Amino acid sequence: WELIYSPEDVTRSSPFFWAFRKAFPDQSDQVFSITDSIPSPIKEVGPATQTIDMNAKTFVSRVKVATLGGLATSIMTTRATILGVEGLEGMRLKIDTTKPEESTVLQKLGPFGQLINDNSPPFPSGDALERVQPGSSEVVMQTTFCDEGLRISRNNDKLREVYVWKRKGFGSGMML
Repeated sequence: WELIYSPEDVTRSSPFFWAFRKAFPDQSDQVFSITDSIPSPIKEVGPATQTIDMNAKTFVSRVKVATLGGLATSIMTTRATILGVEGLEGMRLKIDTTKPEESTVLQKLGPFGQLINDNSPPFPSGDALERVQPGSSEVVMQTTFCDEGLRISRNNDKLREVYVWKRKGFGSGMML
């Protein structure tokens, strides 16, 4: 799925940021306002994609982030476990890890950069959020519309805000 509409910065389509808001309810908006105010071309964001595999119970959110006019680019990747469904429209996710992937800085280092990338573990963002606020690493994504080509999803804690996704392709099994 590729994001085609977001009510706020594209990075906020990642459930990691939904969990971050739960862990830091009083500070998150201040943090976001600082990062959101960084002008282009110093910071450019997008596209954002999501891969949902109901059979493997995996959810992967990827957001391209470029800085300094594209000089340094990476795909910020958050991996989550699908814990189950909630009601008719909800999917409970547990944030597991976050890692920058496909870093252009590391690519410029050739085989050494590849070695660093391959051996750098992802950050245990779910565990870190849990240490700050127990339960914050779990979020519920409500999907209020989904057909072959379009999905409308919401953060269960901010139901007025919709994220609209277009399907990029079909996977094997129960890929949504």
